[in-house]
Amino acid sequence: MWTEHSWMGGMWIFPFILLIIALFVVLAVFGRGGFTPPWSHDKRNHHDKEQNGTAIEILKKRYASGEISKDEFDKIKRDIS
Repeated sequence: MWTEHSWMGGMWIFPFILLIIALFVVLAVFGRGGFTPPWSHDKRNHHDKEQNGTAIEILKKRYASGEISKDEFDKIKRDIS
């Protein structure tokens, strides 16, 4: 029998479990980046475009950031040219 006290007997747990399952599904689809909704910008492609460049530009960036020394920079620059 359905009474107003049924929610106190544990019936409240089922909608709560369904809500948690729905949140997990939404996070699994949208949260991992595999499927992006049409209203979002594709940040991965934008990031890849920023990293593209000629070899000498990449070499200059590496030297400027301190990733390689002056000697390494000169050696790689000669190899590229």
